[in-house]
Amino acid sequence: MKQKIVLIIAAGMGLLAFVLTHFYLEAERRAIYGDAERAHIVVARENFPSGHTLSADDLVVQEVFATGLSGQVVRAEDRRALVGRTLRYHLSQGTGIQWIHVGVDLREFTGLARTIRSGMRAISIPVSAETSVSGLVQPNDSVDIIGTFSFVDPDNPAEMMTVTFTVLQDVTVLATGQDSARAEQQIEITGGGRRRSSYNTVTIQVFPQEAELIEFAKNVTGSLALSLRNPNDRDVMEDAPPIDFEALQRELPRLNRNRQRILRGSEATEPLRR
Repeated sequence: MKQKIVLIIAAGMGLLAFVLTHFYLEAERRAIYGDAERAHIVVARENFPSGHTLSADDLVVQEVFATGLSGQVVRAEDRRALVGRTLRYHLSQGTGIQWIHVGVDLREFTGLARTIRSGMRAISIPVSAETSVSGLVQPNDSVDIIGTFSFVDPDNPAEMMTVTFTVLQDVTVLATGQDSARAEQQIEITGGGRRRSSYNTVTIQVFPQEAELIEFAKNVTGSLALSLRNPNDRDVMEDAPPIDFEALQRELPRLNRNRQRILRGSEATEPLRR
């Protein structure tokens, strides 16, 4: 009898240790990944043998941390593409389904249109090495678009004036030339060499009205340049005035003072004067 009680207590202590360890690890995981980006992937509803043909009922969407997630894992938006596919390998319940499990060639899923966020549009702008940060802008980068244009001087119609201003801020680059983010992902997944080709166009993701604005700007006398952003920088300038020669002369001293304050850790900056 005493032996049974000891065994029960030992089993209870082991279960308690397991539960406490689980809660501790879960708390640690949340502390580390609490603000991490999440993704929705497709997992197997139950155990399936190789040769099984997948149906919609076999598939479940599960939220996971996107950190370190392989590009082979099937995302929720591609769930329908699995229906009717035959498994090449055994799948255990809850396992994230990968394209390799059904023998899918990832080239079927590298189209640019699938990468465009709903409600937004893709539009291309011409660039050169000088206007694309020496050609270092790549798919998935965030950029500001700066325009420099020539207009008739309203105060002197016989003269032209040049004005520079930021057209759009924090814009996502979908592709550079023919290289898109999904094409880059496929190269990494299949183990191919990382290829960086030169390009003379950059395709960006914008809202429909912004696409009209960009198309107009492309056809005005002037040029568009890209200013590369840190991926974690989401700050935007409010009501920044355009820069002409007069503003350049007036603002340079203030800009230099602001620069030194920021570099030396001071938060106070002087606003642009109109």
